[in-house]
Amino acid sequence: MASKQQANWSPYDNNGGTCVAIAGSDYCVIAADTRMSSGYNILTRDYSKICRLADKCLMASSGFQADVRALQKVLTARHLIYQHQHNKQMSCPAMGQLLSNTLYYKRFFPYYSFNVLGGLDENGKGCVFTYDAVGSYERVGYSTQGSGSTLIMPVLDNKLKAPSPLILPAKDAVTPLLESEAVDLVKDVFASAVERDIYTGDRLEIVVVKPDGIRREFMELRKD
Repeated sequence: MASKQQANWSPYDNNGGTCVAIAGSDYCVIAADTRMSSGYNILTRDYSKICRLADKCLMASSGFQADVRALQKVLTARHLIYQHQHNKQMSCPAMGQLLSNTLYYKRFFPYYSFNVLGGLDENGKGCVFTYDAVGSYERVGYSTQGSGSTLIMPVLDNKLKAPSPLILPAKDAVTPLLESEAVDLVKDVFASAVERDIYTGDRLEIVVVKPDGIRREFMELRKD
């Protein structure tokens, strides 16, 4: 007798896409593609994965975009409460801790989102925080998340990684790159990832955070 096929419904989907963030001495570059997929279907070619949580703090998220949207709403609301209570905006490291707590609170039914938080810290220095779905996080000099992360991370490691964490004095987490070089590197890694990852493509959104504000730019990617 043929075994019964059971229809299996899942509350999660993976909408693909890739996010990258690089921290510099006085800037932070956050970038993500704008393709949103489900399986072999492209749902839209123009969906921003980057959310501005504060003046100097942005979050780029891949994974399940319905959960990402819910997470963004929670963080925005919590930040508004913080502003009313403290009369100032949250610093990027504070937002980093809040994001970790928010994800960990839902660890038994997680937000299926993989986030990179980028911005400037209290001293105006670039900072990047990278996360898993249940809130484990780390401050790093650069990071990538999403469907193309396995293609991009080795390139970033090769270009930006300090020789060894065992060499003392330990090297600073921020990259020695100039802002323009960091933006060019981001463009290069995405142009490469698009060649092999079907879930990344269409358009690249790059946001540069500096002490005097933010700047957005776009680059067209492969549309096939």
